[in-house]
Amino acid sequence: MKYIAHTAHLQFFGLIVGILAWILIMATAGLNEWRLWHVADESVITSGVAWVGIWRACFYSHVLPKLENCQSISISDPFVPAEIPVAQVLIVLAMICSLVGNISAAQAMRMAYFSVEDRRNLRPIFVVTGTLYMMAGTFCLVPVVLNMNSVLNNSTIDFPPEFHLPEAPVRQQVGSAIAVGMFASILMLISGLLFLCYRHVWQALSSDAPKDTRDPLHGLWTETTLANGNSHGRDNPAFHSEEVAS
Repeated sequence: MKYIAHTAHLQFFGLIVGILAWILIMATAGLNEWRLWHVADESVITSGVAWVGIWRACFYSHVLPKLENCQSISISDPFVPAEIPVAQVLIVLAMICSLVGNISAAQAMRMAYFSVEDRRNLRPIFVVTGTLYMMAGTFCLVPVVLNMNSVLNNSTIDFPPEFHLPEAPVRQQVGSAIAVGMFASILMLISGLLFLCYRHVWQALSSDAPKDTRDPLHGLWTETTLANGNSHGRDNPAFHSEEVAS
C-alpha cells in the first residue's frame, strides 16, 4: 500500500480554510449591516444611519423608548424586495452545506493521513467535499452580490410605518456583512477547488491493485534456479585449503 499522507497537505489547508469560511458565513448571516441607509430626517433616527439586514432593520434613537430599535424582516413580508428573501434562504443553505462539507473534509483527511486497507471510497469523498464547498461558496456569493447591486443602484424599500424608515435614503453604503460574506465565499470556493483538484488518488488506487509478476522477457517468474541440475555449483578451493591448514 502506498503512503499518500504527504500528498494531501494542500487539502488539509483547504479544510482549515473551509472551517474559517463556515464561521464567516455564520457571521454574515448574523450581522445586520448589509445596507447602511443614511437618512435626512434625524428626528426619530437620531444617529442618521439605519442598518438594513436580511433578518431585521435597526437604528439608534434617543426619542423612542429603546436606544436600539429593531424590526424583524420575514420571508413572507410583502414589502421586502426579492433579494432579501433569496438571501435568507441561500445563506441558510450555505451554512448547512459548509458544515456538511467540513465533516466530509475531516473524513477525507482521516482516510488520506491514516493507513486504510480499502481506498476505493477515497476519490468519491474528495469529490463530494469539493462539491459541497463549491455549493456553499456559491450560495453565499449570490445573495451578497444581489444585495450589493441593490446598494449600488440605491434601490428603495417601502417599509411599513412601524419601521420608522423612509422609503428611500439619501444615500446607501455597502455594509460590513457584504464584505465578510464576499471574503467567506472566496475562501469557500478556494477550499472546494483544492479538494476537486486532488488527483493523486488515482495513483493511490492503481498502487493498491494486484501487481504484474511476469518477466517481460520470459513470462512469469519461476524458481528455475533450484530446479536446475547445476544449482549446487562448485566448492571454493580457498575455503578447503584453509580447513586443511587448520
